[in-house]
Amino acid sequence: MPEGHTIHRLASDYADRFSGTAPRVTSPQGKFSDAAELLSGAELTRTEAHGKHLFLGFRDTDWVHIHLGLFGKVAFGDAPVPPPTDTVRLRLANATSYVDLRGPTTCALITDAEKQAIHDRLGPDPLREDAEPLRAYRRISRSRTTIAALLLDQKIIAGVGNVYRAEVLFRHGIDPYRAGRTVTPAEWDAIWTDLVALMREGVRNNRIDTVRPEHTPEAMGRPPRVDDHGGEVYVYRRTHQPCHLCGDTVRTADLAARNLFWCPTCQQN
Repeated sequence: MPEGHTIHRLASDYADRFSGTAPRVTSPQGKFSDAAELLSGAELTRTEAHGKHLFLGFRDTDWVHIHLGLFGKVAFGDAPVPPPTDTVRLRLANATSYVDLRGPTTCALITDAEKQAIHDRLGPDPLREDAEPLRAYRRISRSRTTIAALLLDQKIIAGVGNVYRAEVLFRHGIDPYRAGRTVTPAEWDAIWTDLVALMREGVRNNRIDTVRPEHTPEAMGRPPRVDDHGGEVYVYRRTHQPCHLCGDTVRTADLAARNLFWCPTCQQN
């Protein structure tokens, strides 16, 4: 499932190509046809992301709510617009560009009130200007649940997925099995600040890189990472490989229905 930086990048990409235009909106697949007909020819006025949720604003009060889930894909292209396939849930097209959405978990036309209800149930997003990290910490500091599980709870903090979860805990030497209530305010401030920086870099580069400059392949004289995920990381999907810092074996375990990756030597705090 895409992490929050990808959704914020998509919001920016939709805005760059369609904001201020009145695109033709269609649903070749047919599952969004009624809503597409209502929106076609209306101006795209704004785009927004909160965690893993994308919102496309048309006119003053109409919003398309998109959640990609595990299988959703978005593909942009330049005009001329090719014929769509019947797997396209939502297509926007104007004189210069088109974008196809396939396989989302959610693609729905919603009102302002319905959109606000989605925001209300999500935790603060490190990539949003209105984020309140203290709101997340209040819940974390009262919880017996592991910090690794809490970081994936979108009601507590929105947009963090399995990669950022594993990597930020490693970068701060934190044992992923620690209870949330044992995380100090200083530790939480450091985690939050790091997530803001890492995820902003993810938006800029459209990939996740988490290693510090002194730990890059060039600096350490090691081969670059080869993985479909891309990006340089410390522990994510590096099971049974040596830790870049201490040489111990990176471990994995199931936690909160996701694979957790960590270094038992570097993460003892």
